[in-house]
Amino acid sequence: MALAQEDIDQIQWLIKKALSETPETLNANVRYELDLRERTIRVEEELKHQRELMVEGFKQMEKRFEQMEKRFEQIDKRFEQIDKRFEQIDKRFEQIDKHFEQVEKRLDQVDKRFEQQHQEIMGLHHEIKLLMRWSFGTLLAIGGLIVAVLRLAQ
Repeated sequence: MALAQEDIDQIQWLIKKALSETPETLNANVRYELDLRERTIRVEEELKHQRELMVEGFKQMEKRFEQMEKRFEQIDKRFEQIDKRFEQIDKRFEQIDKHFEQVEKRLDQVDKRFEQQHQEIMGLHHEIKLLMRWSFGTLLAIGGLIVAVLRLAQ
């Protein structure tokens, strides 16, 4: 409870009036008590002022916490958006993986075709060698027969 300045002035006036009517020893004790009461009143008023400052500080801190909470909510929303983007990227990578698997299958098929063609060419190469040997052997035999016939005819 705070006293208005008029109340304080009136109390002081009443105290001074009372002190002027009492003897000196009683006057000193009363003054001491009055000083203590006046100091107590000042301390109470200062405590009230401090309490009001603390309440105001708490209100400001509450506002700051609300602002921080809003910021955290915005950050949470951003993280949710980022998570969605990563999910989309994961889906794209899965599609790319499937495409690469298809390409790999096609390459395996092409590789098998090349191996088959290589084997066919190697088989033809072997046949050509045999054919060339037979042709050369036949050519030598015919050449030898012609030489033998020509010598006999002479």
